[in-house]
Amino acid sequence: MNREAFNRNPNLSEIDIGPCTEVAGLDTPSSPAASVEQPLREAVDCAMRRYFDHLDGGTATDLYAMVMAEVEAPLMAAVLDYTQGNQTRAAEILGLNRGTLRKKLKQHDLI
Repeated sequence: MNREAFNRNPNLSEIDIGPCTEVAGLDTPSSPAASVEQPLREAVDCAMRRYFDHLDGGTATDLYAMVMAEVEAPLMAAVLDYTQGNQTRAAEILGLNRGTLRKKLKQHDLI
């Protein structure tokens, strides 16, 4: 399995969590509270707010495709890890046809 799919856009990982600490109820990124997990919805909200803050007046294009590309690969990799590589079970968990799953796994260089 190709783990590079987790790091498709390394610039996104360099963005500090800034104002999102307030949303998650955390003090600082290095505080013990920072290890508290936040719901996926809140994490996405924070990531998008950071993204728009870092645009600094610039324009965004193809945002949906960018977000899906960033999220889909690690989602599929995590489900494959959970199913110990069983693509049939992974497809069931994801609610995808096995052929569609295989197509997406190839697209993200996961197989």
